[in-house]
Amino acid sequence: MARSCAVCGKTSMGIFNPQSSGMNRVRTHRRAEPNLHRFKLVKGGKAVNTLICTRCRRTLTRTA
Repeated sequence: MARSCAVCGKTSMGIFNPQSSGMNRVRTHRRAEPNLHRFKLVKGGKAVNTLICTRCRRTLTRTA
């Protein structure tokens, strides 16, 4: 699946601002894309380049 997080599966979503009025309402129906970055994950002993969102990247790189 293109343009989705490999860890959590986050994809693009439609957003709408109900407080707009008039001709500005045309701009309120937008698509919000996830903030994806290339990241190397180890799967089966191999390093694989994947796209993951920044929230998953922060969780994976955090040290306890």
